[in-house]
Amino acid sequence: MLSQRIMVLRPFTFNKTISLSKSLVVFAIIFFVFLASLSSILNFDKSSFMYSLQNKWTTTSSKPSGTNISPPTNISHLVFGISSSNRLWPLRKHYVEAWWRPNITRGYIFFDKPPESPWPSSSPIFKVSEDTTKFQVFSRHANPSVIRIVRAILETYRAEDESKNVRWYVIGDDDTIFFVDNLVNILKRYDHTKYFYIGGISECTKSNFDFSFHMAYGGAGFALSRPLVSALVTNLDYCIEKYKGYGVSDLILQACMADIGISLTPHKGFHQIDLRGDISGYLSSLGQSPLVTLHHLDLALPIFPSMNRYESVKHLMKAGNSSTQSWLLQQTICYDNHKNWTYSISWGYSVYIFEQIYPRSVLRNPLETFRPWNGRSRPPLYMFNTRRFEPDGPCKDPHVFFFESLNVTAGGEDIVTSYAKSPSHRQRLPNCSTNSADHVSKIQVSSSLASIEMDNGAQCCDLLKDRHRNITTAKIRTCMEGEIVA
Repeated sequence: MLSQRIMVLRPFTFNKTISLSKSLVVFAIIFFVFLASLSSILNFDKSSFMYSLQNKWTTTSSKPSGTNISPPTNISHLVFGISSSNRLWPLRKHYVEAWWRPNITRGYIFFDKPPESPWPSSSPIFKVSEDTTKFQVFSRHANPSVIRIVRAILETYRAEDESKNVRWYVIGDDDTIFFVDNLVNILKRYDHTKYFYIGGISECTKSNFDFSFHMAYGGAGFALSRPLVSALVTNLDYCIEKYKGYGVSDLILQACMADIGISLTPHKGFHQIDLRGDISGYLSSLGQSPLVTLHHLDLALPIFPSMNRYESVKHLMKAGNSSTQSWLLQQTICYDNHKNWTYSISWGYSVYIFEQIYPRSVLRNPLETFRPWNGRSRPPLYMFNTRRFEPDGPCKDPHVFFFESLNVTAGGEDIVTSYAKSPSHRQRLPNCSTNSADHVSKIQVSSSLASIEMDNGAQCCDLLKDRHRNITTAKIRTCMEGEIVA
């Protein structure tokens, strides 16, 4: 009975469907004529509505792929805003000129008054900051001099507002050393069309406790995406008034950012260097994070003991300005199991030889050659673990070698860095074993340019036989899958 009912209903349903389809076609024709008439009446050359309607019904497969994808961030998308003063510039200009690339990097350096000497072409364009003494808040601010520093981001934005290809505003001090290629590679990872506040905190616990654990330190440098800066500068002067009790420019900016609803995106490559004395132990164990900035090198001992501070920075840049900047200060561990030695390589800076085997988990903690920023600090002193020199004598202290030169092999496939023993850095170590490393005077580290460009993560190395007893050669390579370095 049910099948009979279905047979009866099918013709009726079929006829009804045909009737409905005819009605829809007629309605569509009438609607199309109406739109065409309306377009003619409004004297459109091509109806925007019809054009959008046409695009809507165009299949996505017919559109060229990637037409709406922005090209990767490059150095032309960055604008730097550097704060300085007439008094400090003669002492700090060497730091800026060490990393600045004329006609390539873009940005400005802001002074409290015009420079007294002729302006060199090797430095950023200088600008004199707006007179902040005219602001009502000036006389009521906890530290009026920081108003000018805070407003450097506003003045940088105004100077570059007409340029629509700016993606990132990078803020720093006149003694901040930027490793620009690494910075660009870091910023490529972030969506520049969204709000981002990227930087680093202090190495010292007390500094972060006194100010904020959520604040990017301006000496270490920080990067702000263009949309965030656009929102920030809209009410920046109001925000300075609101936080007039804050005596530190970085803290004011962090509070203004928080009011917008933005928190710090921390990155380990930004280094405030709130450390004093010999910071070589810290720089020799930075791990695998690309080096983005260094700061306060004028307050620490020279990073190369045989040079002054300016010479040291210039020397480091021999490796830092090369095509291998991504490897600078990256730590790699090698083992000589026959001699029971461990090599800790900080590429482009130093090599340590320990006359015993240490695992990576130990060597990634820096030797405490340095002191905290505040000498009255109490433990915990640092935001990372450290290793102190062994109490049972110098036999466990490393033989230290510092970067000497960089060369590319004849075929252009490998790059070789050389490191020479520094007699002045440590006193002559005693012969603590039959396999003393005291005779080694130079270490050569060979690296494949191809493996550097691949950036496959952890690096391992092999020690090569050398005809010269006092020279050791190491070959850095990408670690094999599952390889354990110990």
